[in-house]
Amino acid sequence: MIKGEHIYKSFDGRTILEDISVEFESGKTNLIIGRSGSGKTVLLKTLVGLHEPDSGSIFYDDKNYTSLSFADRKAVRREVGMIFQGGALLDSSTVYENVRLPLDMFTDKSSAEKDKRVKECLARVELSHAGHLYPSELSGGMIKRAAIARAIVLNPKYLFCDEPNSGLDPQTSIVIDNLIHDITVEYNITTIINTHDMNSVMEIGEKIVYIHQGKKWWEGTKEDILHADNKELNDFVFASAMAKRAKQVL
Repeated sequence: MIKGEHIYKSFDGRTILEDISVEFESGKTNLIIGRSGSGKTVLLKTLVGLHEPDSGSIFYDDKNYTSLSFADRKAVRREVGMIFQGGALLDSSTVYENVRLPLDMFTDKSSAEKDKRVKECLARVELSHAGHLYPSELSGGMIKRAAIARAIVLNPKYLFCDEPNSGLDPQTSIVIDNLIHDITVEYNITTIINTHDMNSVMEIGEKIVYIHQGKKWWEGTKEDILHADNKELNDFVFASAMAKRAKQVL
């Protein structure tokens, strides 16, 4: 579980997040959606610890992350996996080396133990055949799968995904969505996904939080969203559907 209580965040005197309280459950895919500039990315980065809230508290299960010491925060971060928008693989390293990197940085496992764990994760994302390849040799979907393997190599309790389907075709996006969802359930991870992809919302949105002008405007499930009595949310859903249709026509 990850919970935010009365989160405020400003930059240069401009309020980006205003009094956001929200709870994300373990074993579920929790989605943050909203228009560009709504504050959803700032919320994700605040929850993961990349931004410090101006006020409010963030809890990782029973730990108040905002009140922890640097050393205690570091311990929590070792339980966090992150999937970045572009994959963020190291170009000069192979897929195998990219996935192994967190094990080299944060564990004292033997080389054989690391090798076994990397192979397990590559197999889980169906990249057993690609460990020797470099990022420049991968398709967009393979890059995202390699990023997922790296994100789960330390057996995280918490997983943050920033636009994991960015740049992918619809079919590959569904594959990535289902992979993230299946891993979330399989390992009982608290997964938070920042996205504008309504396909993802309707495919795997077990809890959805809609951010509008820096405020939590609506929350519910993918079933609830179809019947929501919320003008701003409905406008967002309609605009997203029209944008998707325009892309398909082009």
